[in-house]
Amino acid sequence: MTIALRQATWGDLGMICRLRVQRTAWLTARGSDQWTVAGRGLPIEIFARAVGRSLDAGETWIAEVAGEPAGTITVNDRADAGLWSAWELDDAVIAHYMIVDLRFAGRRVGHHLLAHAGLLARSQGRTWVRLDAWTTNTDLHAYYRSAGFRLVRIAGPLALGPSRALFERRADSWDPALPVPVPAVGRVAAPALLRPPPPNN
Repeated sequence: MTIALRQATWGDLGMICRLRVQRTAWLTARGSDQWTVAGRGLPIEIFARAVGRSLDAGETWIAEVAGEPAGTITVNDRADAGLWSAWELDDAVIAHYMIVDLRFAGRRVGHHLLAHAGLLARSQGRTWVRLDAWTTNTDLHAYYRSAGFRLVRIAGPLALGPSRALFERRADSWDPALPVPVPAVGRVAAPALLRPPPPNN
């Protein structure tokens, strides 16, 4: 199975929101309050606005399997206040909003999305991929450990949100051959370091 990565466009916003609703329902059925309003997750309208800003900035990516959207991730250099120190942010990219379509669960789509975050970090000369996970979702913590991340700490009282479990992985620890980005579409261009080389003529 081939997993391809491409930069997201505004046309993907509805699909990304659908994935968020789908996964929230799946989590709720398993007793988790992740992403629910009761658990202090972002309402879908605010989530959509946040993703829209990331789309404008060229920070959101889509994984595709046989041309079908299978998952998404947003990667930038920002995090909520009180999570990471300034020096931790300076040497890292931060992964956000990683969601895999349930139809593609178990096919390592998430691992490819995280590997892409590692590629982005390396292209920017940064050492780490860091992320915050829902504090009470220990199954999610186990997932990130299985993906090669280590738990750094649970953020202290200055972090007010529900995602305070902080994980990191070195950007150079992924196989540099994974994943293979495809050219950006739409008006947001991929960084030059991420474009595939031109074919030999």
